Parts: sequence; structure tokens; C-alpha cells
Amino acid sequence: MRNAVLVSAATLALCAGWLVAGDTLVQGQSQGQTQPNTGFGAVAGEKGGLDLTGPYEVVADWPKPLASLPGHENWTWGSAQAVFAESPNRVFFVQRGELPRIQRPAARALPDVGPSLSFPVGQAPFRNASQGPASSPPGAGGPGADPDDPKQQWQGRMGVDARWEHTIVAFNAAGDIVDQWTQYDKMMRRPHGVYISPYDAQKHVWIVDDHSHAIFKFTNDGKQLVQTIGTPNQKGEDATHFNRPTFMSWFADGSFVVADGYNGNRVAKFDRDGKFLWTSGQPGMPGGREMRLGYFNTVHGIAVDPMTRRVYVSDRSNRRIQVLDGDSGKPLDQWPVGAQTNLQFLHIPADRSGVWGFTDTVAKVAKWDFNGRLLYSWGVLGDFPGAFFNMHGASVDQEGNLYIAEVGGGRVQKFRPRQGANPAYLVGRPVYAAWK
Repeated sequence: MRNAVLVSAATLALCAGWLVAGDTLVQGQSQGQTQPNTGFGAVAGEKGGLDLTGPYEVVADWPKPLASLPGHENWTWGSAQAVFAESPNRVFFVQRGELPRIQRPAARALPDVGPSLSFPVGQAPFRNASQGPASSPPGAGGPGADPDDPKQQWQGRMGVDARWEHTIVAFNAAGDIVDQWTQYDKMMRRPHGVYISPYDAQKHVWIVDDHSHAIFKFTNDGKQLVQTIGTPNQKGEDATHFNRPTFMSWFADGSFVVADGYNGNRVAKFDRDGKFLWTSGQPGMPGGREMRLGYFNTVHGIAVDPMTRRVYVSDRSNRRIQVLDGDSGKPLDQWPVGAQTNLQFLHIPADRSGVWGFTDTVAKVAKWDFNGRLLYSWGVLGDFPGAFFNMHGASVDQEGNLYIAEVGGGRVQKFRPRQGANPAYLVGRPVYAAWK
């Protein structure tokens, strides 16, 4: 009997030891999860979370509503084409006019369209600012569309469905409008990109307009148009013509490349004065089936590696990135980016941390190394703060804030780096060679 008691006591002690040890182990594991440099999230050691906004947090109420402007009480931002941060206190933004400011409609059945259909669809954005017969003007926006074809023109009612105003503005750090280049509203047909060359001490502002088939260079204050590259309102694919250009990027010597574009199938390079140097690219097979190097369908985002001078190009309709030699235009490499991905914009920061891409359909900010290996991605589809609906352009300021423009979402968002965020997951600052 005594031996049985001793055995039972020993068993209980052993079990208790296991429980204590197990509890200690669980606690240790839990504590270990909150220790620095553990886990793979944007903030090392963070407990919980899904990295919905990656290594960033959304800056609330930025920018201020367009409705805050006198005479704009019932209006909001149109299709957000591009953004460029000259500084935290001067962030340029181009859009395709303004849209009516409306609240999310109540859901209703649509029996005249089909059975079991209703609008709006729950948990989905209720308005696409970019696509549709009466969305943001001017129509004829997709690849292959002809800006001069009357059948493809915008079908909305100007002043009711949209207004062609404030195509070029700039915000300060608080989100207030500090620049209104409304003097160029009538000149702009479909502004698509906005830039300042990092190698230009005078900080000229460049606007790429794909319907005008031209690129416009303005003084930094916007008072003067100083240069036009391409022949406005005349399409072509030679030294003096574009066919709906999209974006551009610079080399350290001031020369630059242009993605050309929605209807063109090439990359064109110019010297620092705008003299044509070379063109690279041929029309690819339709249907997103092209795999040959140097053949393009929808030449969109473009970025120059400041060290190697290689040019990284979003061959958007073929769902891949192509790499060109920056001095000759010779195709060098390619990698796929996903069968459902519309890769809109590319960015290579000064720290050469990788090739950053901003995607449309899958709503992801992605980072690849220079050989095409995926390193990190984040993002979620939606119209709530921090989500994305058709990303189209991006920029980073001197403080590391990230700005993302959404053509479908009709907005630009500002993201601030989270405290303790892994620097490798932050989109790096651009080159600032001639100005800060």
C-alpha cells in the first residue's frame, strides 16, 4: 500500500512537472514571439496582425476632401492617375477631372439586368472612377482605344456625371491643396503621369498625357510650359511622335526613357535636352501570350536602375517585367508577375533595395530583387482606408512616406512607416542627386 502511495505521489509530481514545464514552454514561446527580430511580419516580434497595410499605417484625412474647396461642396476626386512627392509639403497629383460626391447607395435588386442580381455588391467598392461609360472622362482609356474615335468617347453629362477641373494639384503634409494648375485644364486631354527629374536642379515638372501623345515640361511654379516632347494630338512611333505614352524615368546624365505605351509597343530614349536617341520594342502577339524578349503589349510602368543603367519595364498585358540595356535598348531579361496581375507602376529607389511594383487587379505592393525573385508583398482589395482599388501610381518623399494613387478608387492615399517596421519592407526613397 505504501509503495502504491509513493508511486501515485511520484506520478502526480511528474505530471505536475510536465504541466509546469508545458506552461513555462508555452509562456516562453509566447514571450519569444514578442521578442525583437522574430517572425516574418513587417514589424518583427509583433503579436497578431495580418500586415494589411504592410510596414505602413494610413495617414487619416489626407488629403483633405475636394469638397472643402469653395464651389466644390458636391464634388470629389476623379480617377487618380499619378502622384509625385517633391517634398512632404508639395505632393503633386494628377486626375481625370472631378466626380460627384455621393454616399454608398442602398442595395437594390436589378431584375431588369438579371435574376439574383443587386447593386451595390456587398463588401465591394460601389463606383469605379476609371471604367464605365460615365466614369471619369475622357473615355477611350484602355489599351488599343482610339482617343479620336467618336464611338469611344465619354458618354457622361459634363457638369452632372463629372467636371473637367483640377487635373493638376499639389498637397502639403496636412493634405491641404497648395497648388492648383487649373490654367492647364483645357490643355490636358488625359494626364497620365507626373514627375520631377532627380537630376534637375531647377525641378521642372513633367506631365505625360497619353491622349495628347505628348509629354509637357513646365517650370516648377507652373507658370510656363518650356518644352514639349512628341507632337501633340498626332499619334505615331518615331523620333517625334508617341502613341499614347504612359510613364517615364531618368538616367544620371539627365537622359530619360518613355514607356510608349497604351497603343505603342516600345520604349523610347531621349538625351537630357529631349533629342531622340533610340527606340526598342516590337508589337507582341495579342491575348497576353507573348513570351519573346523585346515584344510588348501595353508598355506601362518603367524604372531605371541608377547603378547598372538597366531599364525595367512593365509589359503589362503580357503579365511580365522586361529588362533592357539602358545604353542600347537591347532586351536582357524577363520574369512573370502573375496571370491575374496588371502591373501598373515600377519604382527603383536610391538604395537599390529592389524593384518595387504596384499592381492593379491583385491589389499588391510587391518587391523583387534584380533577378526577379519575389521578396515581399502586401495589400488588400477594397475601398476602405489602407486597401486598394486599381493602384496606378506611387511616390516616396524624403521622410519615407509612401503615396499611392488609385484610378478605380478615385483617390490618393498617404502611408507613414510604422514604428519598428523592417526597413527591408519599406519602399525606398528615390534618388535626390540635384535637389533635396
